[in-house]
Amino acid sequence: MQDSELLRYSRHILLDDIGIEGQTRITQSRVLIVGAGGLGSPVAMYLACAGVGHITLVDHDVVDLTNLQRQIAHHTHSVGASKVSSAATTLHELNPLVQVAACNTRADNVFLAQHVPQSDVVIDCCDNFATRHAVNSACVHFAKPLVSGAAIRFDGQISVYDPRSGKHPCYACVFPANAQLEETRCATMGVFAPLVGIIGTMQAAEALKLLCGVGTTLAGRLLMLDARSMEWTEVQLPRDPNCSVCGPNSSL
Repeated sequence: MQDSELLRYSRHILLDDIGIEGQTRITQSRVLIVGAGGLGSPVAMYLACAGVGHITLVDHDVVDLTNLQRQIAHHTHSVGASKVSSAATTLHELNPLVQVAACNTRADNVFLAQHVPQSDVVIDCCDNFATRHAVNSACVHFAKPLVSGAAIRFDGQISVYDPRSGKHPCYACVFPANAQLEETRCATMGVFAPLVGIIGTMQAAEALKLLCGVGTTLAGRLLMLDARSMEWTEVQLPRDPNCSVCGPNSSL
């Protein structure tokens, strides 16, 4: 690690749980972030500042004026530009030592099959169930830990789905694809601006813990936040033995 890196990351290195070894793991790691919006912005920015060596951002959307209320990686002059290119510029300004791959495309099965195996951690910051399930399936198939967050109105949630242990649930165990859950979007329901920052920052924290092997992750636990009262609720998540994705009869 160069002197400039030792100085830049010194406050991490001072932590006994991280130190030089942990920071080296961070700088040598690869993270895939699906979604460069409200959640993806703080996730990407904190991971870049922390020195994650290679960040892949995937999002097919462009920056809209309505995004600027909460999507802090983008700026007024970014309106009309692709979100990944706008976010990549921000990340480079924060930390030019980090390599950023900006993928202006959908995170479909083909894309995920190419990029998930190369990643140490995958972070789900998207806003639709179809993509969430595709990302989860890829993470189960390639045995990669998934940090998943969601935020709508004043309600947020976060969990880690880690298939490597064989005992924790995957996303489909908790939210089955055939459950016909009502899908809500910020464009129609609204979202409290700081909420995505709270959840996204926690996603970044869980990702860094996974990369360093520090502490206990949220695997097997779902944290839910009601930002109106700032009350957290924790739910234990059992694995579904009949899950169509991670169960013994899955097609993966």
